[in-house]
Amino acid sequence: MSFLSLFQKKRDTAKTAKERLQIVIAHERDRQSGPDFLPDLQREIIGVISKYVDIDADKVQIQLDRDGDCAVLELNVTLPDD
Repeated sequence: MSFLSLFQKKRDTAKTAKERLQIVIAHERDRQSGPDFLPDLQREIIGVISKYVDIDADKVQIQLDRDGDCAVLELNVTLPDD
């Protein structure tokens, strides 16, 4: 042990490992909950709306926006004028 090592901050390896693990888990969650479910969700929404209103499936748009820990699902449906 050298004289200078007395004044250096020691790294808390457990804390560093925990932070790295949290980053890895966050990336995995993001990858799993990515836009892969959006086509299925869009088909289901079109099916539900079609029970009540005659709509064009091409005029339904679904978009998922992420901002940090928050995810916003935006749904745009163009309804007929009838």
